Amino acid sequence: MSPKNWIEAVRFGDDGLVPVVAQSALAGEVLMVAYADRHSRSRGALWRKGETSGHTQAVEEVRVDCDGDAVLYVVRQRGPACHTGEATCFGEPTGGTLIRLARTVAERARTRPAGSYTATLLDAGVVKIAQKVGEEAVETVVAATAEDQSRLASEAADLLYHLLVLFAAKQLPLDRVLEELESRAR
Repeated sequence: MSPKNWIEAVRFGDDGLVPVVAQSALAGEVLMVAYADRHSRSRGALWRKGETSGHTQAVEEVRVDCDGDAVLYVVRQRGPACHTGEATCFGEPTGGTLIRLARTVAERARTRPAGSYTATLLDAGVVKIAQKVGEEAVETVVAATAEDQSRLASEAADLLYHLLVLFAAKQLPLDRVLEELESRAR
């Protein structure tokens, strides 16, 4: 919806407010819930999230629910979303499967627990991890061209996992890769 159209679809409550959910454009997780009106009563002007803290949300998309009584902002979060300093107002971010796996890999990189395959790979170094990514890529290609979907799913999962380990070894946040993909989707 264009900015003019979406605001016209909003049904503000009797108190002049509408609930607004902020959702991460990259991870899809809910960051926070707030209430909005046309202007901030306390400041007497339009309030902008992060104006004083620097923890901003760039709104990429606005959606109004089917009844017009709630709004969804799809945002790019800079810094924590919660006033407590946490990433979200709902505790540890959940993200999708890939994001949760990236967090697990990052935790293994920090703690290097004994018996962890991830820690063993990281200890072997970038060259060994990159070599493993190459092996998994070849196995994915073979599965795609000569095997069934189940085998392809398994090999693709191995490839994604090893890519995440490579990102951890190179200290490349998954968000950077997701941002690159997002820029290509426009």
